Amino acid sequence: MVCLFVYGWLSVCERRDLLSRDSEALQATSACKTVMSVKVECVVKERCEIGEGPVWEEKEGTLLFVDISGQKIHRWNPATNQKETVATEKFVGCAVPRRSGGYVIGEGRSFGALDWESKSISTIAVIDEDKPNNRFNDGKVDPAGRLFAGTMAIEERPTVLELKQGSLFSLNKDHIVVKHFNQVDISNGLDWSLDHKTFYYIDSLTYTVDAFNYDINTGSISEGHTHTHTHTHINLVLHRQPCVCVGNRRMVYKMDEGEGIPDGMCIDADGRLWVACYSGGRVIQIDPQTGVRLQTVKLPVDKTTSCCFGGRDYSDLYVTSACKGMDEADMAKQPQAGCVFRITGLGAKGIPANSFTG
Repeated sequence: MVCLFVYGWLSVCERRDLLSRDSEALQATSACKTVMSVKVECVVKERCEIGEGPVWEEKEGTLLFVDISGQKIHRWNPATNQKETVATEKFVGCAVPRRSGGYVIGEGRSFGALDWESKSISTIAVIDEDKPNNRFNDGKVDPAGRLFAGTMAIEERPTVLELKQGSLFSLNKDHIVVKHFNQVDISNGLDWSLDHKTFYYIDSLTYTVDAFNYDINTGSISEGHTHTHTHTHINLVLHRQPCVCVGNRRMVYKMDEGEGIPDGMCIDADGRLWVACYSGGRVIQIDPQTGVRLQTVKLPVDKTTSCCFGGRDYSDLYVTSACKGMDEADMAKQPQAGCVFRITGLGAKGIPANSFTG
């Protein structure tokens, strides 16, 4: 009972041990079929300090992504190889399409509305009022149109920061903000299962991918039976109220030695998760039901940060990367650090991104 309670550690590890031999055989068979067809290509050659948050915009056929510390939001068209950019005043952790037009962003400690044509940003809500050294990091829209985004302390240097300062928030269509839980180190990748009943989440310095029960109708992350959870509702300014970490959290994958730090992620049409591994120079595909790694694709840069599927049939995997903190010697070895890559021939397809409904 104890091992099952602590993030489901025992059950996941047992399943991974039981399935490891079959998985290795499967990977070997798959490698024979796909190794010649998988292709990694650098497509956006202008470097980002910290590229993050890629989103494929189906209607426009463009890739939206941010440069967090470079304080820019980019929109790249692969058909024309043209890139448009909007500058922000503060670090920008995420940008997502808005159904009514424009985008919603996480900039500094604020949710904001971006009008791309006028390049103007207006504030929707402010969070973490009591933590001025915090900023937004990764964010994504759930299948009902709510924007989920997490915070973290501003880093002194890559992955060096004050711990347990972050929280996970969501922005509803009525612009009410909900604080789901706190005590987060680096709030990062997030996505939902295909049946919308499970929320997948990465707090990077735990080196795990976790799962929670999810209620798509209310946007609630399940409390389970052993913890009390208080939602904090915010309208423009956060009021200090207690927030206790939710129960029913379980680990679905633990990073192996050498894989790096789990960063951004996305889900494919088969319900498998693709995780970008910071300082690991790779993306991995995992089965969240078994905790088994199914596929590894290495890139020519170490600091891979996030990924999303895109392209005409969602068979292209776009991967962002970072170069912040690298010296001249590092850059000489990895001249494409900070660029955006496209991986093809994976034998997997993604699903369309959701748009914010507010």
